[in-house]
Amino acid sequence: QVQIVESGGGLVQPGGSLRLSCAASGFTLDYYSVAWFRQAPGKEREGVSCIIITDGSTYYADSVKGRFTISRDNAKNTVYLQMNSLKPEDTAVYYCATGGLGGSTWDSLDEYDYWGRGTQVTVSS
Repeated sequence: QVQIVESGGGLVQPGGSLRLSCAASGFTLDYYSVAWFRQAPGKEREGVSCIIITDGSTYYADSVKGRFTISRDNAKNTVYLQMNSLKPEDTAVYYCATGGLGGSTWDSLDEYDYWGRGTQVTVSS
């Protein structure tokens, strides 16, 4: 049974940092691309970042470039999202997705077969 579990969310002040983790069981992440999405209240789910399995390249939404970094640890079957200089507009539920190959459509929800249940990130003073 495939399980994708996100962790590391929480409440942080503007300018602070968090590191999210995406751990998989019953599934080997190093064969697929892995993406982070987020969904704020009343808004559509949007792509945040993706790491491509074929060449290790990474993609970021314009809104997080220079502040967020995606990485993977194949030995731990885990992908991380380091989030720095957080802003109130980063507040959302963050989801990990995998099972796709990524590429030019990395930010499409249809690209991925497996999703976690999300972790809440709240940026507020």
